[in-house]
Amino acid sequence: MTGALTTTEAAEWWRSAVIYQVYVRSLYDANGDGIGDLPGITQRLEYIASLGVDALWITPFFRSPMDDFGYDVSDHRAVDPLFGTLEDFDTLLAAAHGKGLRVIIDQVLSHTSDQHSWFQESRQDRNNPKADWYVWADAREDGTPPNNWLSIFGGGAWTWEPTRQQYYLHNFLNSQPDLNFHNPEVQSQILAEVQFWLDRGVDGFRLDAINFCFHDEQLRDNPPKPPEEREGRGFSVDNPYAWQRHLYNNTRPEMLPFLERLRSLIDRYPSVVTLGEISSEDSLATMAEYTAQGRLHMAYSFELLVDEYSAQHIKRTVEELEQRIGQGWPCWSVGNHDVRRVLSRWGGPNPSPMQAVMFNNLLLSLKGSVCSYQGEELGLTESPIQRHQVRDPYGLAFWPTFKGRDGCRTPLPWSNEGTAAGFSSTTPWLPVPTEHRASAVSLQEADEASVLQAYRRMIALRRELSELRTGDIRFLDAPSDVLLFERRGPERNVLCAFNLSAESVELTMPGAFTDVTPPGLTPSPAEHTDSRVVLTKFASFFAVVD
Repeated sequence: MTGALTTTEAAEWWRSAVIYQVYVRSLYDANGDGIGDLPGITQRLEYIASLGVDALWITPFFRSPMDDFGYDVSDHRAVDPLFGTLEDFDTLLAAAHGKGLRVIIDQVLSHTSDQHSWFQESRQDRNNPKADWYVWADAREDGTPPNNWLSIFGGGAWTWEPTRQQYYLHNFLNSQPDLNFHNPEVQSQILAEVQFWLDRGVDGFRLDAINFCFHDEQLRDNPPKPPEEREGRGFSVDNPYAWQRHLYNNTRPEMLPFLERLRSLIDRYPSVVTLGEISSEDSLATMAEYTAQGRLHMAYSFELLVDEYSAQHIKRTVEELEQRIGQGWPCWSVGNHDVRRVLSRWGGPNPSPMQAVMFNNLLLSLKGSVCSYQGEELGLTESPIQRHQVRDPYGLAFWPTFKGRDGCRTPLPWSNEGTAAGFSSTTPWLPVPTEHRASAVSLQEADEASVLQAYRRMIALRRELSELRTGDIRFLDAPSDVLLFERRGPERNVLCAFNLSAESVELTMPGAFTDVTPPGLTPSPAEHTDSRVVLTKFASFFAVVD
């Protein structure tokens, strides 16, 4: 067995990549203001590289009023002073490359901040050079908004601008006006903003809410959803946004030619990758469409970022995408900065570190690339946030039924000591919960049985077995609480088994096998013979099928 990449794999590195998501505000504070920054990432690159990951995705660090913590960009080409300078970014990029890490940055293309110079000009009147750069519409005869579209963050998606005597569209906060991608000038300008970062040497782009760029030019009302179908995918289920079928405010067919324009630009820069975030009425279908030849390299959706947790759900989601995606490529994640931490979401009220290990093992075994959110390698749980601590505008709008996204965004605990658990020398922007101190990096580094060390061993196994990186996937029959599949290569297959339950489960093996589960990766199976394996609770098992 060998971990060497083939020539094809090296050229298409992203197909087997493990991407470590850095929430820049919460990784490490280098200047002592309580907020993580770019120099802080640079100082922690040694740790990130030690995990064995291939790339890091950095959340927005551009100039912004921070109404949505950087996803409201006011200057696409400037670093916000909170996070450092453009020179700090260049230093980070060079240092990452020096450690063999690629750098993917967030790009927010569908909207800007209302403080962006483009919007400040556009809102002045109906005749200025940027008058048509945003989505403006007249009121109905009774003065109400032009249609029934809703904002994900609550309320209507239209805000009145008295200067223009028109409404403007915002799918998110009212301080995040939507750009008008039907205007060719807007498309060209956005491509120029992307090229600015390409010329600085970035290795890829995570494209935020990429299916929201285009809207229906006729401004048709979205139809209602029946109550039984009103379930959230990346947003609070008590949000009226879930009451509509979002057919007209996003995921419009005009997006496909723009993706091809974007890909044409990207292809001028060898090995640069695009990763799209998809949240649509049929996200798996949109992923397939957006990753077709000549469009995005890969995409991810919220299908495994939900509360639903079972072997059946995971199997059904992966198999359905496999059937629909054709030559496209998925990027799987079970956690990110927008949803409750996976160990709390899937692990129940008293989750075990063994579950954290199993969730990581499972994620790193699926066919596709992987986005692993900072803290998952430590097995962090969702942080309890009190009302007075809420910073997220989404949580402020929907408290207490939805407490927002702050609980998954708290600072990474580097030490079990100090005011901010080694994250900062001062009070951090969000509190570090007491229970996270017991999961600190410093403690887990010294413990060979820790979640962190198991994470490293699983990534090493993925590197060793090429089938786990690029092989096909085929699910096998198994007990209801077991996920069982093969990663199939041209010469051999690797069997992957995961016991999602707290009870031991016996498996009958499909044939002769060689156990390749690394020592210490998981609780050892209670026993295995030539024909069967007994998985202990939350155990993972890997075997080469002879």
